[in-house]
Amino acid sequence: MVGLYYEYLGSKILTGFDSYKYSCKDTSPLSQYVMHPFWNQVVKLCPMWVAPNLLTLVGFMCCVGHFVLLTVYDYDFSAGTAPPDISKLEGQPGGTPVPGLVWFFVAVLLFLSHTLDGIDGKQARRTGSSTPLGELFDHGLDSWATIFITGSVYSIFGRNLDLFSISEFRMFCVLWNVYFCFLISHWEKYNTGILYLPWGYDFSMVSGFVLYLITAVGGQHMWKIMLPGNNYPGPVLEFLVYAGNIGLTLPTALYNIYISYKEGTGKNRTFVEAMRPLVSTSIAMFLCFLWILMSPNDILIMDPRCVYYLTGTIFANICCKLIISQMSNTRCELFSFILFPLAVAACVGAFVGLSPENELVLLYSFTGFVTLAHVHYGVCVVGEMSHHLGIRPFSIAKPTQGDDLQRLLDNEEETV
Repeated sequence: MVGLYYEYLGSKILTGFDSYKYSCKDTSPLSQYVMHPFWNQVVKLCPMWVAPNLLTLVGFMCCVGHFVLLTVYDYDFSAGTAPPDISKLEGQPGGTPVPGLVWFFVAVLLFLSHTLDGIDGKQARRTGSSTPLGELFDHGLDSWATIFITGSVYSIFGRNLDLFSISEFRMFCVLWNVYFCFLISHWEKYNTGILYLPWGYDFSMVSGFVLYLITAVGGQHMWKIMLPGNNYPGPVLEFLVYAGNIGLTLPTALYNIYISYKEGTGKNRTFVEAMRPLVSTSIAMFLCFLWILMSPNDILIMDPRCVYYLTGTIFANICCKLIISQMSNTRCELFSFILFPLAVAACVGAFVGLSPENELVLLYSFTGFVTLAHVHYGVCVVGEMSHHLGIRPFSIAKPTQGDDLQRLLDNEEETV
């Protein structure tokens, strides 16, 4: 196991964490008046010996769990396809709906994920165990959770086989919109020094929980209805995602960055340096679209779930490095390592002319590689940070050195 360990951060980045101070603003009415009061009561039920990072990890596993449940029962997103008597498409058979009990468990897992994600920082403060690792661990897993949360919602409406939903490609575009929405929040902090939590996160989690409960009672076919304006629920939700991210999150982030430059409260980087964190994700998006659009076998149609998961994992790997840069106040890397194997895989898939079977082998092999690379990166970074801070990541224990103990006390008011 020692031979597999690699120091991704280095002394410069680790030293940058020593002076880090958490700075966050959450102005969401839902968060302030509903979620935080609820979480303040829930965290009291948590034993004082439970480590905050353990809550974060369990919450993330619940998020993965709700995605895996739907993967088992609706791998190809066809379960929600309406039967011919509803779709009026005689040649298109209906799907086998996901059982209501499964939707109930999906809702419960999402609720637990959201709740544990909401109380981990509160647990850190009440136990005096706040560290920069906690925030990095929390936000790093959140970046990966974007695919599990957003991808699961697609199962409610399903593929557009019955013409009631949105196509696989439109969902692919929605996912990249969500990725960039998450990225923008941390790009904003990279330039302002303050994390402005987007309003859409809590709203989307609560909405997803409610949607799953309604689906558990009414079934997937209940969404095959015409809404006012001759629109169906799936496309309406698609519009709301774009409206919230492009119409609210992006303008707000740009305004906050502008104010930080105007008042001199931010990092005041040059335009080129300020835009640097967006380069790797933009290139990754280009390469993924290249593969999808040029694939001779329509790889997205053949296995949309795997493609979605692959893009989400690639994004998470890139985004974690931005989070590390803004927390350690170091320069963000221009080209992430993951881009190079992605470029090779995308060009092979797009231009070599593989058979359907071979292109699927390429997709599955590369997805496995990316998953292992991302997990390895995460495990090694947590190990590096833990060693540097003199802490145990998943237990509350006193550091072995006096300086590390003083650092914990100084950071007592920070969040996980």
